[in-house]
Amino acid sequence: MAKGDYQRIERAIEYLESHAPQQPGLEEVARSVGLSQYHFQRLFKRYAGVSPKRFLQFITAKEARRLLRESTPVLDAAFELGLSSPSRLHDLTVTVYAMTPGQVAQEGLGQEIRYGFHDTSFGRCLLAITDQGVCGLSFVDHEEEQEALDHLAHNWPGASLRRQQKATAPVARRIFEPAQKETAGPLHLLLKGSNFQLQVWQALLRIPPGAFITYGNLAQRLDSPGAARAVGNAVGANPLAYLIPCHRVLRASGAFGGYRWGMPRKKVMFAREAALAAG
Repeated sequence: MAKGDYQRIERAIEYLESHAPQQPGLEEVARSVGLSQYHFQRLFKRYAGVSPKRFLQFITAKEARRLLRESTPVLDAAFELGLSSPSRLHDLTVTVYAMTPGQVAQEGLGQEIRYGFHDTSFGRCLLAITDQGVCGLSFVDHEEEQEALDHLAHNWPGASLRRQQKATAPVARRIFEPAQKETAGPLHLLLKGSNFQLQVWQALLRIPPGAFITYGNLAQRLDSPGAARAVGNAVGANPLAYLIPCHRVLRASGAFGGYRWGMPRKKVMFAREAALAAG
């Protein structure tokens, strides 16, 4: 995928939303990002999974509320079955390893973290892995790479970090290019957090692609109906973007809420999964 394509999609989304009352045509939106109608339509559909017009329909609060309602039976089944680890996620089998309190206290002492920067269908990412599994995944713009790396080092102060693109590239392909994924068994995740954060993150892994949940409903499913705010904080602290699907959590009103890796990115993920759910 060409560098800069995702930035064009972000600009197109911002243009669509700011000009939604005028219902801009394909030619106008394509011109706003410097592309022909033909190339823009193909690019947008490749990233968002739907046409620009259909994308705007999916990200309205009305459509989001409908999808939240329709997700309820699917979520009931997923949570009643106790699906957690391993879970089905984007055709990947995921196994979660949670660090013990003692390991957390050591702050990754003795761990070697291999990392790399990769271009994906949702923009550039920093991917970090250990022998035990994926321990970090965040989206970055090119000017933010050092900041993202500093954040990774801050989270794992006892670990040694080494850039190894060849080691992380196959893992990135498994995550973002499922049609090209290697059949190498389950994808392992290594999580470090409080007990409550781990519960929230494992609950997020139970949400199937194309299903969506509210912060309040997620709190109820964790038997903590009064902890919607705490759940929101744990969702926001998710260390593995996309893999742990915090983009599937919406406000009860259908509003998207926050997203630490940028609202356009969350909306692209939402629209793509909503389109798949709609067939």
